[in-house]
Amino acid sequence: MANGSKQIVDFAKIKATMADPYKHPVQVIDREGKVVDPDTLAKYSDDQLVDFMKKMVWERTLHEQTMNFSRQGRLGFYAPTAGEEASEMGSVTAFKEQDFLLPAYRDLPQMIQHGASVAKGFLWSKGHIQGNQYDNPNMIFPQIIIGAQYVETAGVALGIQKNGDKDRVAFVYTGDGGTSQGDWYEGINFTSAYQAPAVFFVQNNGWAISVPRRKQTAAETLAQKAVAMGVPSVQVDGMDIVAVHEVAKEAREFAAAGNGPVVIETLTYRYGAHSSAGDDPSRYRTKEEEKPWFDADPLIRMRKVLTDKKLWSQDQEDKLVEEYKDEFKNAMKEAEAAPAQKVSDFLKWTYDVPTPAVKKQIAEFEAKESK
Repeated sequence: MANGSKQIVDFAKIKATMADPYKHPVQVIDREGKVVDPDTLAKYSDDQLVDFMKKMVWERTLHEQTMNFSRQGRLGFYAPTAGEEASEMGSVTAFKEQDFLLPAYRDLPQMIQHGASVAKGFLWSKGHIQGNQYDNPNMIFPQIIIGAQYVETAGVALGIQKNGDKDRVAFVYTGDGGTSQGDWYEGINFTSAYQAPAVFFVQNNGWAISVPRRKQTAAETLAQKAVAMGVPSVQVDGMDIVAVHEVAKEAREFAAAGNGPVVIETLTYRYGAHSSAGDDPSRYRTKEEEKPWFDADPLIRMRKVLTDKKLWSQDQEDKLVEEYKDEFKNAMKEAEAAPAQKVSDFLKWTYDVPTPAVKKQIAEFEAKESK
């Protein structure tokens, strides 16, 4: 039998090209603030573009003020969001009040935009029970376990489908590190199997605490991981609020129409530490790496577009920042006025029917607290 030289499968070619459809991030405004997709930008009125900028300034100011409160010891855990304004504000504004949000711990800005108050966001950071109670019932408190919110989203999306709800989806966020968790795959796969309405966001900010994205997976893009689960996916420039909003809006419409879930990878960056708990990014990141991302700041991009259109000024922005600071300071006063939590209450909430041992502890602490 002759020896054949033809390969039946060219694995090297497959490996070299399997990420090709996902390596061209959707973009409307480039890193220099130049409009590269005028047709898409033309879909938005001047008022809408100005509102995008206001929301990003709002989030940047919220981040800076929250960091100040954290340094003053007035808050507990906080995950910085500076750099991710376009990814977060561009996406959350594409959804409707009836859509169900399942946030992670870095998603307080989206929660507030979706119906939580700023004070409730601060109370959540302080570990207060009232920080889990929102006026909009279509939202759950932030998930701390990495990727677990993806499994929860599968359940919510399936519930929406089973209830026959029309024009309603579930949407969820995680970071690049979340895609290395089994829950991420399981949640998307389950949702895809039942073609339930969900939009899954991966905010690829380059780092899972100190682990760089390149060490988490050999996949060239995170978006391509969705293909294995039969889910359409896309990369988008996460520093471009218009591109993020347009992609998120189309994804929502696709999912709400009964076509199953979508995965969106936003290419963004967290400028600061992973959290207020104390990691030092200078120990694992270099200024050379950071500079291109600071140069691509989403506020700088949008500021240029609006300034060129004579829709924005520095004075206007400065006044907004001061208004937002006052709003956040008042929200902190409201949060600090919430009644102090008691150990006896925590014990009462542990079981629906307290055990004899817990009943005894409740009585002991109530006696101490009444003094």
